[in-house]
Amino acid sequence: MADITASMVKELREKTDAGMMDCKAALNETGGDMEAAIDLLRKKGLAKAAKKAGRVAAEGLVGIASAGPKAVVVELNSETDFVARNDAFQALVRNTAAVALKAGSDVEAIKGAAYPGGGTVQEAIANLVATIGENMSLRRAAVLEVSSGVVSSYLHNAVGDGLGKIGVLVALESTGNAEALATIGKQVAMHVAAANPVALDSASVDPAVVARERNVISEKAKATGKPDNVIEKIVESGLKTFFKEVCLVDQPFIHDPGKTVLQAVNEAAKTVGAPVVLKGFVRYALGEGIEKETTDFAAEVAAAAGG
Repeated sequence: MADITASMVKELREKTDAGMMDCKAALNETGGDMEAAIDLLRKKGLAKAAKKAGRVAAEGLVGIASAGPKAVVVELNSETDFVARNDAFQALVRNTAAVALKAGSDVEAIKGAAYPGGGTVQEAIANLVATIGENMSLRRAAVLEVSSGVVSSYLHNAVGDGLGKIGVLVALESTGNAEALATIGKQVAMHVAAANPVALDSASVDPAVVARERNVISEKAKATGKPDNVIEKIVESGLKTFFKEVCLVDQPFIHDPGKTVLQAVNEAAKTVGAPVVLKGFVRYALGEGIEKETTDFAAEVAAAAGG
């Protein structure tokens, strides 16, 4: 049997909102497999879909740079938020974003590209590490571009021009009025920052994610004892609800919840003066997917869970 630690119980509880003892039991039943435990709790109706945000660990900044119908978002990590507030680090993020606008989204290509003032981006990072004495790294980058239209951006928790904790790019293709297009683009970017969609539309959702969701809904429905033909209808209905929750075009628009994002974009064509097509988006939340070790609360969990 796998050794189920207090920190594992805490992590599962944070991801699912399930009870502590239910989390511990699920981990024991799945041999400590976190993802399997999440699915098990959901099948039993004890948990919601796993939370993907909220456990941000890495510090640093997200930077955005744009030029015409093209924009880039980058994430540079540091060990502490103190360094993220450092003027030299902020300049590094801005300059790296500017370099990535030309170099593209490949991290290694960006690191090897020329840095303003001399040397490469990687050398600039290394020099600042040597100066400040704290590890830093360029984690990722993404570029969006349209042939005609705008790539709007939004930075949440902005700490300066082009810098923040959450960065969003939204690509809108249109031959209409650029100013009006930028307005709806900014609104959609703000929506993405708040709603955190996982894909543009249902066709863009990872097939593995869809298969997993289908399995969870199916197993949960089977537990009710309903016949197969009813279960299939429940599954299809459940998937439609799932897509409405995670796909950008189907989500209720935060600026007007009576409409979907797609409906809002289509209606914007009247103001823009030409059809508007939502081509894609990118959302970077600082440190998402990187976890910081915690010990104090784990001890409390261990005590409450009986070790």
